[in-house]
Amino acid sequence: MARISGVDIPDNKRGEISLTYIFGIGKSSAQKILTEAGVDVNKKVQEWTDEESILIRKIISETFKTEGVLKSEIQLNIKRLLDIGCYRGLRHRKGLPLRGQRTKNNSRTRKGKRKTVANKKKATR
Repeated sequence: MARISGVDIPDNKRGEISLTYIFGIGKSSAQKILTEAGVDVNKKVQEWTDEESILIRKIISETFKTEGVLKSEIQLNIKRLLDIGCYRGLRHRKGLPLRGQRTKNNSRTRKGKRKTVANKKKATR
């Protein structure tokens, strides 16, 4: 297994797909990295030469924020929103969707498991 920015990427997959195992690199970013390095997009990771893998590592470290650095930056941005008390910060605090989605029917991923509320008992005379 090749190791890039602290992540073991699978050898038996195409380079384009393997690079997406790194947090912060998607499919389009992976394609850009490989074209910049001059590596065929369809070439499997196990077929990469040492020079190619070193060049890919160098490109990723210089141009992309990945893994821990990116995660900490995202957490700092969320903390900033919470501290200033803006709308998005309040939605983060309450655990609700931030980007205008409806919450009456969906948004279970964000809200968590259903909390059933019982009906009020009717008074008998």
